Amino acid sequence: MLVEGPVEIVLEDGSTVVCDRFQVAVCTCRRSRAYPLCDTSHRRRRHTAHEE
Repeated sequence: MLVEGPVEIVLEDGSTVVCDRFQVAVCTCRRSRAYPLCDTSHRRRRHTAHEE
């Protein structure tokens, strides 16, 4: 999800993440290594044995 920045995100544990960029990608799938910010990890997929 893209939001206009800067943003301050308060996490469930009470900690905060601050980003001062003009546009911020917030992760909604929770696959990001930089959660709660998106690093596009959701785009990577694993190849299974039947795929070539």
